[in-house]
Amino acid sequence: MVLETADGRRIAYFGGSFDPPHRGHLAVARAARDALGLDQVLFAPVGAQPLKPHGSTASFEDRLAMTRLAIAGEPGFGISLADAPALETATGPAPNYTIDALLRLRGELATGARLFCLMGADSFLGLRLWHRGVEIPFVAPLIVASRPGQSLEDLAAVLPVGLSLETVSVDAGESNGVEVSRYTLCNSSGVTAPFYLLPGLHVEISASEIRRQVHAARGRQLAGHELLPEDVSEYIAAHGLYR
Repeated sequence: MVLETADGRRIAYFGGSFDPPHRGHLAVARAARDALGLDQVLFAPVGAQPLKPHGSTASFEDRLAMTRLAIAGEPGFGISLADAPALETATGPAPNYTIDALLRLRGELATGARLFCLMGADSFLGLRLWHRGVEIPFVAPLIVASRPGQSLEDLAAVLPVGLSLETVSVDAGESNGVEVSRYTLCNSSGVTAPFYLLPGLHVEISASEIRRQVHAARGRQLAGHELLPEDVSEYIAAHGLYR
């Protein structure tokens, strides 16, 4: 089914465990939306991440429900099931690969719509380990958000093998109050793609500390948590997650 998008729409795929989704995720999505004039940011909870063999703590259904609650009322935010759980195999759930989700999603968009791939610095630094990671920027140009403790000062050194920065010059500036740097990536065949870095963000987007705090609270609602939307906190408490 083709998504209802008009020609020229700018849409970002934002994949992740969202275990749980929190204000850091929302801050990254807002910054990307505002800096690059995105019409829509699609939050895509992943079924089974290949690089996380132990899986997510909460079920896909719970993570999807929490993500819906987290983005409710946010202009331009939506849900994508492009990275929903794949078919079961003899050894368990089949791994979800971002390249497959992006190709699937791009095929659903109306002609003329532009698809981007939004990720945090931690994901970008591991891109060289991803399945067909070198292809991803050419399916959907990358938007990378900085993260405390994750250095992106030397981009060329962390790019997947086969990718390079075409020029050393950087188009840097602010858009709607958000700092954005624009680069050009080039693959071994000479194909180029834009690359966008949001270097001024300093929001924590790791959910592990939240899970630890909820576990320490024995599942009680963490009202007023600085990173956890209230509706998500209520859901976690009501469903006894992360105990």
